[in-house]
Amino acid sequence: MTEKNNPNSYTALDAAHHFHPYSNARRIENQGPMVIEKGKGIKVWDDQGNEYIEAMAGLWSVAVGFGDDRLVQAAKKQLETLPYYHSFTHKSHPSVAELSRKLTEIVGLDMTHAHYTNSGSEANDSTMKMIWYYNNALGRPKKKKIISRLKAYHGITIASGSLTGIPMMHNDFDLPLEQVLHTMCPHYWREKNDGETEEDFASRCAEELESLILKEGPETVAAFFGEPVMGAGGLIVPPRTYWKKIQDVCKKYDVLVVADEVINGFGRTGKPFACELYGIEPDFIILSKQITSNYIPMGVVLMTDKIYQTIADNTVKNNLYGSGFTSAGHPVACAVALENIRILEEDGLMERVSILEPIFQGRLKKLQDKELVGEARGVGLLGAVELVKDKETSEAFDPVGSAGPVLADIAHEEGLIIRAIGDVLAVCPPLIITESEINELFDRFESTLDKGLEAVK
Repeated sequence: MTEKNNPNSYTALDAAHHFHPYSNARRIENQGPMVIEKGKGIKVWDDQGNEYIEAMAGLWSVAVGFGDDRLVQAAKKQLETLPYYHSFTHKSHPSVAELSRKLTEIVGLDMTHAHYTNSGSEANDSTMKMIWYYNNALGRPKKKKIISRLKAYHGITIASGSLTGIPMMHNDFDLPLEQVLHTMCPHYWREKNDGETEEDFASRCAEELESLILKEGPETVAAFFGEPVMGAGGLIVPPRTYWKKIQDVCKKYDVLVVADEVINGFGRTGKPFACELYGIEPDFIILSKQITSNYIPMGVVLMTDKIYQTIADNTVKNNLYGSGFTSAGHPVACAVALENIRILEEDGLMERVSILEPIFQGRLKKLQDKELVGEARGVGLLGAVELVKDKETSEAFDPVGSAGPVLADIAHEEGLIIRAIGDVLAVCPPLIITESEINELFDRFESTLDKGLEAVK
């Protein structure tokens, strides 16, 4: 009896009762899900005993790998001491106070205060509310529009899903909200004009942003949200001068800058935070995922003192700041985050990325030679290949997104878990990965591309 046909198997139980996010429900019913039972280091095993390199670190997040005992013990100790408390109505607890200090210290950039949520989506959603609250406090009730980018990913709540610039996240959800606008995606390879240099392309991105602000009216545009390196929209690395040009436009029109470091943060790009890599001086920074290695859910909004002081003054008028989540700043999550950061620092994992980057990116760039690959791109321990129907013309598959899932399934057969983002295949391994494991990962990736050629051509 196959697992799918065994009514007591996890596969059958899941297919019968679990409605999955980001999945085709009918495919789950017909085929069942892949059931992952255990993990250690950079590898996971399914309920059939098959081994996989988890090349996506779960969902861009398991920095210290699976099965780290220090994080398990940190959670256990906190559970035994104070298993839950909140931050409402002037309450606090030791681990949230300690973590807040630690985050403001290691991020710098005049970030003085941390506000907690349970995810990156909630953090971006909360930041939108803070921005509206901030402008109301300043007597600017019209300055409420938010600009994000096409192919951006900032989450899936009504507000953060609106910031996300991916059509499938809007379809049949009545999104985006009318207060959210989208400007062009900084993907030079796909979006450049004939003969346009990377520098000229970056200038065009900034000019389009400025034109949008002027069209809407600067008095109505409150903030610009952006991932330093775009993740779930296709792993898009911007031109080097892109962020300086974007910031110059934002400063010109008093538009706040929100840096979404949910994927980029804690060493992923070769710097502790990608704001340093690109010279971004944001008003807000959004953190999640690698802050706890996703052992426990957590999201964080970091804000500058300028933002905090204005909001804080307004809480006096309103007698409180009327927003927050029951489990935000959870003691166990904070304890795990603190221990996770200690591991990153003590083991030098964030700095180690810059050492591994030439090896990782070198193997990634070699995939450019494969017939299916139009572009191989990445930074730090982030990488992706974009699949094309015709390598010479960069013609996309028709329909777009039809090839990526096929190759992701083939990768499973090769013992590799990667992420199909339409026809982009992304990799984002745990930061603990070794040189030999990088080579093993890309050996399996190459085999996937070779076998996938026949399947999609």
